[in-house]
Order: sequence, then C-alpha cells, then structure tokens
Amino acid sequence: MPLKYRLRQRVAVGFAILGSTLAVGFGALVYFTSQGLDARLIDDALSAEVEDYRARLGRNPRSLPPTTATVRGYLVHQGGAGSELPEPLRNLPQGRHQVWVDGTSFRVAVVSGPDWTLYMLHDRSQLAKRDQRLIVLLLSGIAITGLLAAAWGWSLAGRVIAPVRELAERVRGQEPDQPPAPFAEQFAQDEVGELAHAFERYLTRMRAFIERERAFSADASHELRTPLAVIQGAVEVLLADRQLDERNRVRIERIGRAAHGMADLTATLLTLARERPGEGAVAGPCPVAEVVQEVVEQHQRLLRHKPVDYQLVLQGRPELAVARPLLAIAIGNLVRNAFTYTERGQVTITLTATDFSVADTGPGIPAEELCCLFEHSARARRASRGAGIGLPLVKRIADRQGWSIAVTSRTGEGAEFRLGFT
Repeated sequence: MPLKYRLRQRVAVGFAILGSTLAVGFGALVYFTSQGLDARLIDDALSAEVEDYRARLGRNPRSLPPTTATVRGYLVHQGGAGSELPEPLRNLPQGRHQVWVDGTSFRVAVVSGPDWTLYMLHDRSQLAKRDQRLIVLLLSGIAITGLLAAAWGWSLAGRVIAPVRELAERVRGQEPDQPPAPFAEQFAQDEVGELAHAFERYLTRMRAFIERERAFSADASHELRTPLAVIQGAVEVLLADRQLDERNRVRIERIGRAAHGMADLTATLLTLARERPGEGAVAGPCPVAEVVQEVVEQHQRLLRHKPVDYQLVLQGRPELAVARPLLAIAIGNLVRNAFTYTERGQVTITLTATDFSVADTGPGIPAEELCCLFEHSARARRASRGAGIGLPLVKRIADRQGWSIAVTSRTGEGAEFRLGFT
C-alpha cells in the first residue's frame, strides 16, 4: 500500500530530491574533472621526468633513473635480465598505464629507446588520499544541500498552500443544511479562487437539493400516508361485513396486505431519506422472532401450488433497537425472494441470537453477479432476477443499523443470505 503524505511534505520531499540530484550531478562533475586534471598533471610530470632523464642519459650513459618520494624509474637494456623490474611492470607495452606495485597505485610511462626500455613511475598514494577527502566533502555537500532544499521547500510550501488550507477550513465550516455563507470573494483571482468559486457553487446546489428533498419528504409523508390510511380503514370496514362472500374476502385481504406493505415501505423509505443515523427518536426493543413469524405467514401464499417446503428454525429470540417496519422490510425482502424463485425443494429460515439467514434450493446466482447484487443497477436487477429495490434496500437498512449482509451461492444449487446483527 503506497504511503500517503500531506501536500507540504510532498513539496519538501520534491525539493530535497531536486536539490540532492543537482548536488550529485555537480559533485560528479567536480570529481571526474578533478580526476582528469590529476591524470593530466601526472602525465605532464612523467613526460618532463622522461625527457630530463633521456637528456642526462645522452650525456652520461651510466646515469641512473630518478628515485624520489613520488617518482621512481627503471631502465632495462635490451637483452638485460631486468631482475629489479617489479613483476606488474613486465610486458607492459609502450604508453601510459595505471598499475599497483606492492599495494601502492602508480601512474607508469613506458618509453622505448634504441637498445633500452624506460619505466617511469609516479606515486599516486597522496592523490588517492586527497580523492578520499574530496569524496567525503562532496557527500557531505550533497547531504547538506538536500537538507537545505527540503527546509526551503517546506517553508515555501507552507506559504504556497496557505490559501488552500484556508479554503479547506472555510469549506469544512460550511453546513449543507444551513443558510449559505459566501466565502469565494475573499480569495485572490487565481487557481485557488476558481476552486473556491467551484466549491461555493457546489454547496449552493447541495443546499437546493436538500431543500427539495425536505419538501419531497414532507409532501410524501402526508400525501402517501393519508390515502394508505384511508385504504386500510376501508379494508377493515369491508372485512367486518358479514355478508361478504369468501371470494371477495380473499381479494380484499390481498388489498389489505398490499396496503399494509406499502405503508411499511413508505415509512421505511421516508425514514432512510429523512433521518441521519443516530438521530431522531430512539427505537424501542423490537422482538425479532415475532417479526420473522409474521413475515413468513404473510408470504406463505407464494408457495402455493409449488413442491416447496419451508422450515422455520428459531434458535434464539433477540430483541433489537430498531424500528419494526425497517426490520420487517429487511427480513421480508429476503424471505419473499426465496419463496418466489424457489420452484422445488426447500427453504430454511433460521434465527439465532446474532443473525438471521434464509437458505433455498433455487437457481442460485452466478458468481460474476454476486459483487453487484446490492447495487442499484441493471446488472444488479438481473442478478436478483427482479426490477425492484429489494436487495439494495436491505443493504441500506443494514448499513444504517450497523448490521452486515452476506450471500453465498452456487449456480443451480441455491443461495443463502445472512443478515448479521452484530
């Protein structure tokens, strides 16, 4: 997982990298330039020593090669044994070479005469020590340059992002459901100012949307609940008529169930749209086992004329702090789906102290569609074999209450939905 840094830190790190890179480049240039100059100076000194010795050799054939603290010479005559010549110098061709003799680095000039070969060596040990000191100095300079660049970047970034930080504070202090408080004009006419105007326009649109949502919720609460209450009242009056025949009674009971379900669904949707989690009236303990039994009884009709058995297993009787319509809608959608799409076999409904599950022997759900089962999309509707909002609504209720919802399925073998309360 990549590390995340604040903008100011990233600017400081960028300046540090830039400064260190420039310092490394400059240090490399200085080092290699120094190496080139050292080699050239040594070659010039060797050339001068060689010319001086050749001149002395012309005047006195017995003249010995120079031997000083930094320069050492070997003269080997043609046919001579050359026993004094160090092993690393033997068989060196004419020209300039870099060799190690007895653990010491030498620059060697090999010059051939009519009947002799001259090996002129220049000791590089002092230059090597100087090179080490130069490397330490360059590395120290690179480190100091990187730290100074980082400090400069940190300071510069603080001044540059100050308007961004101020904008963040202004936006953070805005409440979408409160009257607008303009702030964009307080920023300069630059990129940050454009961003401030964009945020202000966005917040204005957000407030307008919230006002429309509030108006819709208020209107829906009145305009939908009132006719539903009228329908339910009419159903009760009709069912109380003793002269009502059985055929019409079944139809009116169906209307009553639909109206009751619509009332619960309307209350659930308005609750999810209008209240924030943790706000509003606190729901009292809701007996989950009673709700499960009621839901199963309401949906038994879906199994008529089907070779399907269902089993209700109550292994616990938990009570949850949740509005009863919310719980009924969540459980009802899971039970209805299982009863509707299971053509043969069995549906097992299980309630424990910690979760509720529905397992069926229906057609199952393809593995590639499980990931989008609780989304509002065409792909999710195909996966749930429907066009409604059932499973996405269950997911919204679960998220609101802090529950978990999971599904396991194998194509052709059925599916199991599990609603966890903890």
